[in-house]
Amino acid sequence: MASTVDSDYFSSAPALQSNLGILSPDQIELAKILLDNGQSHLFLHWPELGVCDKEKLSFFDQIARLNSSYPGGLAAYIKTAKELLADSKAGKNPYDGFSPSVPSGENLTFGDDNFIEMEKRGVAEARKAAFVLVAGGLGERLGYNGIKVALPRETTTGTCFLQHYIESILALQEASHKIASDGSQRDIPFVIMTSDDTHSRTQELLELNFYFGMKSSQVHLLKQEKVACLDDNDARLALDPHNKYMIQTKPHGHGDVHSLLYSSGLLDKWLDAGLKWVLFFQDTNGLLFNAIPASLGVSATKQYHVNSLAVPRKAKEAIGGITKLTHADGRSMVINVEYNQLDPLLRATGFPDGDVNCETGYSPFPGNINQLIMELGPYKEELQKTGGAIKEFVNPKYKDSTKTSFKSSTRLECMMQDYPKTLPPTARVGFTVMDIWLAYAPVKNNPEDAAKVPKGNPYHSATSGEMAIYRANSLILQKAGVKVEEPVKQVLNGQEVEVWSRITWKPKWGMIFSDIKTKVSGNCEVSQRSTMAIMGRNVFIEDLSLDGALIVDSIDDAEVILGGVIKNNGWTMENVDYKDTSVPEEIRIRGFRFNKVEQLEKKFTQPGKYSVED
Repeated sequence: MASTVDSDYFSSAPALQSNLGILSPDQIELAKILLDNGQSHLFLHWPELGVCDKEKLSFFDQIARLNSSYPGGLAAYIKTAKELLADSKAGKNPYDGFSPSVPSGENLTFGDDNFIEMEKRGVAEARKAAFVLVAGGLGERLGYNGIKVALPRETTTGTCFLQHYIESILALQEASHKIASDGSQRDIPFVIMTSDDTHSRTQELLELNFYFGMKSSQVHLLKQEKVACLDDNDARLALDPHNKYMIQTKPHGHGDVHSLLYSSGLLDKWLDAGLKWVLFFQDTNGLLFNAIPASLGVSATKQYHVNSLAVPRKAKEAIGGITKLTHADGRSMVINVEYNQLDPLLRATGFPDGDVNCETGYSPFPGNINQLIMELGPYKEELQKTGGAIKEFVNPKYKDSTKTSFKSSTRLECMMQDYPKTLPPTARVGFTVMDIWLAYAPVKNNPEDAAKVPKGNPYHSATSGEMAIYRANSLILQKAGVKVEEPVKQVLNGQEVEVWSRITWKPKWGMIFSDIKTKVSGNCEVSQRSTMAIMGRNVFIEDLSLDGALIVDSIDDAEVILGGVIKNNGWTMENVDYKDTSVPEEIRIRGFRFNKVEQLEKKFTQPGKYSVED
């Protein structure tokens, strides 16, 4: 029961005051926080005691969750919201007082001696790493109703993104153990940040597939909560339009991964286990693990506290640029600056032409692809200072130029790549640039949006994402000495793409380039119309001439040589209309499917030495 002191305290909210009798002491404290922060409007409609009491208590259950899941609680959320909304209304430039310059980083060229060295160093370091996947999103923007990590990365084998990521981590784990000086075995931890939208479906995908070969004890799911929506410039919390006893909430952004890791206790556990690195990555870049070993090698060699993976970007291209910002007061940071802010920022600070290409043909500010490698010790120290909170932003859609009211409620958001904003100038923050063909092919646009992309710009669709995998694998084999025929151009779902030979392999077959080179010898050639899927570890390509489809699966103790002339009718590609609802979503968003006319398919389930020739 509330005391008289409490009753006086609540006199500004009479409807709430008359209901204090049903609230617990903790709920009364939460009510005080709300009133202290200008939220008395939330109780205006409350009826007298005895009416809708269950709903009133469930309102406070939600308030308790919102309060506990945000660093500093609701008071901190509302305070930050008021400041950011005032800045937004005033049109304040977040980069005022900062001058941009090109940060230091490492540019890698695939296949040269330095790249090969960095890959080997990265494999050695991998046993001291933990991987964190941010996977809070559904595939709606793609025209797919499932969780994005369940989408096939490519449809030759049908391997989904999550399976590919897990098999890549396991391949790194094994390769790293082999070269460990102390011979110890250590499982690489894998964390997946989920949301209300994806949590149970991610759990189900893992369990149905026995964690794709990983031990369930290696995998941790951390669910992010949503944050309260804001109705106006005074940061008044928005009630759900369908339920006046519920706050409307929306996702806070993938920056939450830092506070979730901090509060989970995993960082201490990892430090105690001797881990040194944390790698963060996003849900649908099917090429990412091509870049991981060498980037990790760069982090170790350069001793970077933060290493952002990057790709060359053309000036003004619609991808954020990694930039060093130095303030007039001496502060400096290396962060991602969105492309639409980078050009005006440069023009305003003594670069009259803005963002322009340099002698390399690219902007000196490399393109951020949102994959980060942190050194664990300094990362944990920083999170101890911030509680895992990341600098937020707000993006209200105003009704008109007076900026006094919003078209719809807004909320604070944060991005994982903004972590370096709070770091001291002594922090070593750098980047690693790799070729786009090798490292970056995100799948995020639906076919209609992708078809509207101006010619020459990346489609970032399921179509282009799958074609990019075949291109990367074909180019890697070309560099290893295989004559892979050049691609043909084809229009799929309204997008003109290069169609290379459909070549795929399991990560355990070739995780790094020096391994792949040992698996290829003699004069090998693959025609453009061919399909080749290598599902085993010890499969060697020797003097192979392939014109058709070849699928090879083998256990680890089977050594298989692929050689001679293999020719068959192969698999053809049939166009599919993305509007054709008789075709499964995950196929029609690509604009094609395989017609498996003829193939040579071999499976080796017993140890031994085998050769495959037609």
